[in-house]
Amino acid sequence: MPDTPAQARLLLGAAAAGLIHAGFSLYWALGGRRLLPTVGQWAVTAAREAPVTAGLVLVAVAAVKCVVVAVPLLAASRPLPRPGAWRAFAWLAAVVLTGYGALNSIVAWLVLGGALRPEGGFDRQAMIGHAYLWDPLFLVWGLLLGAGLLAGGRGRRGRARV
Repeated sequence: MPDTPAQARLLLGAAAAGLIHAGFSLYWALGGRRLLPTVGQWAVTAAREAPVTAGLVLVAVAAVKCVVVAVPLLAASRPLPRPGAWRAFAWLAAVVLTGYGALNSIVAWLVLGGALRPEGGFDRQAMIGHAYLWDPLFLVWGLLLGAGLLAGGRGRRGRARV
């Protein structure tokens, strides 16, 4: 059981963001194409020219995302062996997701706003997807995960003092 109701809500919010990401990866792996151009033309080309390879890669990506969703929820709900290692994994995920989401969102916004001009041009549809959907969703996932880990850490420290 999570340490506090707030931690439970934050971790469930993080899980929802992660499962949306994982769900789209799996959807694309199984042949779906809706919103694929918002990832980039390279993804559309890969799905068209090498569907089996693209599908296998996307299944692996979806699996990794699901692990990143599951570990904090499991660690907060039951004792796991080596809890410090699992917590470190969850913190690493929170930092990577937050940094990746923030940096790529900002870059995409700057490109769309004209402040950055890539030399070879850019894929407008993909840039919009990264500015307003995929990368902000990574950012939200990371922020909620980090906040949930902080909320859980406070509960543990408080119990240790009692």
